[in-house]
Parts: sequence; C-alpha cells; structure tokens
Amino acid sequence: MSSVVEYSQASVHPPRHGVGRRLTLLLVSTLTIMAGATISPSLPAIEAHFRATEHAALLTRFVLTMPSLFIALSAPLVGLAADRIGRRMVLLAAIVLYGLAGMSGLIVESLQGLLVGRALLGIAVAGIMTSGTALVADYFAGPERDRFMGLQSAFVGFGGLMFLVGGGLLAEVHWRFPFGVYGFAILLVPLVALFILDPSRVSEQVAARHVGRPSRGTGMALLAVLATALISNIIFYLIPTQLPFHLQSLGIGAPSQAGLAIGLMSLAAATVSLVFGRLRSSLGPQAMFALSFALMATGFALVGLAAAFPAVLAATVIVGLGLGLVMPNLSSTAMSLADPAKRGRVSGALTASIFIGHFVSPLMSQPLIRAVGSGGVFLAGSGLLACLMILTATAAWKIHAQASPTSVAMTATEFSSAYHQDQARHDLVGTLSAGLRAMQRHRAKRRMMVRLSRLDPHLIRDIGFDPELVYAALDGSWDEVDPGSFHSYLPRKERV
Repeated sequence: MSSVVEYSQASVHPPRHGVGRRLTLLLVSTLTIMAGATISPSLPAIEAHFRATEHAALLTRFVLTMPSLFIALSAPLVGLAADRIGRRMVLLAAIVLYGLAGMSGLIVESLQGLLVGRALLGIAVAGIMTSGTALVADYFAGPERDRFMGLQSAFVGFGGLMFLVGGGLLAEVHWRFPFGVYGFAILLVPLVALFILDPSRVSEQVAARHVGRPSRGTGMALLAVLATALISNIIFYLIPTQLPFHLQSLGIGAPSQAGLAIGLMSLAAATVSLVFGRLRSSLGPQAMFALSFALMATGFALVGLAAAFPAVLAATVIVGLGLGLVMPNLSSTAMSLADPAKRGRVSGALTASIFIGHFVSPLMSQPLIRAVGSGGVFLAGSGLLACLMILTATAAWKIHAQASPTSVAMTATEFSSAYHQDQARHDLVGTLSAGLRAMQRHRAKRRMMVRLSRLDPHLIRDIGFDPELVYAALDGSWDEVDPGSFHSYLPRKERV
C-alpha cells in the first residue's frame, strides 16, 4: 500500500459546516483542562472517604496527577495512531473513553479503582489533544491557523475557570458529583461525527514533489520547539505546585488566596490568547517566543521578590500574559514545521513534552526549595526564562536581518490571494485577449511561486511565506480555475 499524506484545503476553499466544525473543535479543547480542574476541590473529601485505605493521603494526590503521567506516556503512541488510522476515529474513541473513564468516579468503591479510571482518562486526554491539534493544522493554514489556535487557548482558559468553580460547588454537595461533569464529553460525540471529517488525501507522488523528506534544519527546529515546551512547562508548573507553599512562607496561608492568584493567572492567559493570531502575524514565531518568555521571566522574578499579596497577584497576572502567548505559539510553530502526514506524531510529541514537564516539575523543584527556599526557586525560574528569551530574540533578529525587504514585498496571504485572482482573471481566452504583457506578468508570478516551492519548507518560512499557501496556490485549485493547456505555456525548465 502506497503511503499517503493529508492536505488541508481550508486555506483555498472554505470547508463545509465551517461554523459547526470550528465550534466543535473549540468545545473539544475544553475537555483537556476539565481533566484536572473539575475534581480538584473534591480531593480533601476523597481522602476523608478513603481514610481507611493504606497510604490514602499519598494515593489521593495521585488522583489529580495520574492523568498527567499517562498523557505523557501515551501521547506519542496515540499520535502515531492518529496518522495511521485517521484523526477523526481517534478523536471519537478518545471522547467516548473520556466520558466513561471520567464518570467512573460516580460508582467505584475503592481508591485503587478510582486511580485506574484516572489513568484511562489520561490516555483519553492524550487522544483528544493530539488528534485535535492535528485537525486544526489540517483545516487551517497561516494566519487563520494562528487566530484559531489563540481562540482555542482562550476557550481552554475560560473553560478551566468555569469547571473549577463548578466542581467546587458540586463538591460541596458530595465529592462524587464533580465526576458527573465528565459526561459532557458524551454530548460532543454527535457533533464530532457530524462536523469533523478527515482531510482529503493526495497521492505520494504529489506529496513527494512538494514536501519530500524533512530537511535536517526542519528536524532540528522541531527538536528545539519540543525542548522549549519541556523547559518552559517545568518552570511554569512552579505556580500551581509551589505558589501555595510560597504564600504560606510569606504568612499568607489562606487557600482561597492561592486559588485567587492562580485563577487570575488563568484569566490573564485566556484573555491575551484572543489576540495571539494578530500578534504572531506581526511579530513572527521567534519574536513571539521572546515576548512570552520576557513576560514570564518578569512575573517569576516579581513572585520571588514579592513581600505582600497584592504584589503576588500582579506577578501572576504577568506570568499569565506570557503563558497565554507561549502555549498557542508552541502548537502553531510545531504544526507549521511538521510534515502533513506526521502531524499526529508531532502533536503527540509536543503533548508528551508539556506533560512530562508538569510531572517532573515538583520532583526537580523540591530539592532546590530545601537549598534556596521557595523565593529562590522562583528567581531561578526567572533566570532560565530570561535565557530562553535571549535565545529566541537572537533567532528572531537573525531571521529579520537575513530577510531581503525587496524579495518579500507582500505577506504570504496577500501574495497567494493576488496569485489566485490573476488565475481567475486570466484563463486561456483572457490571456490571449489581454496580450503578451498580461501573460508575462502571470508567468512571472508563477515562476516565483515555483522557485519558492523548490526551497526547503523551513527556508520558505524564514523568508516570510507559509509553505502550505505556496503549495496550495500551485496545485490546490489548478483544475478548477486554470485550463489544463496553460501548463504548456510555461518554459520547459519551470514546469512542475
């Protein structure tokens, strides 16, 4: 069986059921944050209910962290399955498993059974995150993808606040009731079945001509993104795991105050995600990373130096602003670098990097706290984030310095749009009647597109274009708006 790759046609033709598809993907994304936020307020009551169980205190903590461990372990395998059998099938199976495993807390009678359900929930979340991210990359391209990923991050942030508050209200009635919220996932199954379709497939010959084997530069760039995701999430997770204890060391011991600080951080992250697409199209991915890490470094430094609760609140808001920009930028950058046929695997690797960071963060920070104190750990995190800022800012400056202003007179979207307008205006008859000059302009633009398409994808991005828009302009609508005979007008050496 010949291998295939998947191409999104969303950048050329609006998909059917566009509004329903977008809303479904946004609702599905809220399931990822629901995994931990919903039952967090129930943990004390769960520990009290199973107090007769040996090591109940320790096992109760694992109820919250078990999904993260299994997300990290299973995400690469689930991503491979998404590439092999299709994103839609993996997403449907993951949502069903999510609902059943999540609601198992309503009926299980042992703490061990509760942990098994949480482990299965982690596998389901891995499937939802990997297939969902890959589908967004398949359906959208360029600035449209950036805007949607920013909106998706905002939905996750606002959804986390809603589920945290809702879980707290339900936990006051009974500790089992928050587990019923996971049943919301089952309601999404019909929406996914109706609106989510696997993208159309093209032959290996077309894929090899335009994508080919990933260059070493692209592979190294992907590894850099994954390493950035791992390091930044190790540092970020100091906030939810160590901030309550840091506040206690400052004499601010009320749990509600720690919750308020973390909640404000989530709110700031969700709010700034709404403008992520606009900022990324203006700054580019490297400069976006530099801005994000600058904000997070500033916030962590202020947390480490703060002596009063208002200062801590201001610091966590600044951290949230950086977090709301860096998370969608990680996903968007990884998907733009990924081979279309391997987006599931790349999404799985990115998901695993994020949640490995969450899992090892408390393990790495605890020895440092004993050595330098909680404030010192936040200052050390600020220093590491500042190093990331310097590295990404240097990369952004080099790319800006190497780019020729005259060679990139228009953005990728503007160039692709103008090219398609010329295609529609100049069919065979129109070209002949318009005269030699019109045909020469058309051929000159196509020759430029052909030259761009022959570059490695990462070089096309460095110049300032989106490779997928270049490939789509050449082949995505050729048979629909251009006569097949127009191909014969191209010089032999420029034919594709």
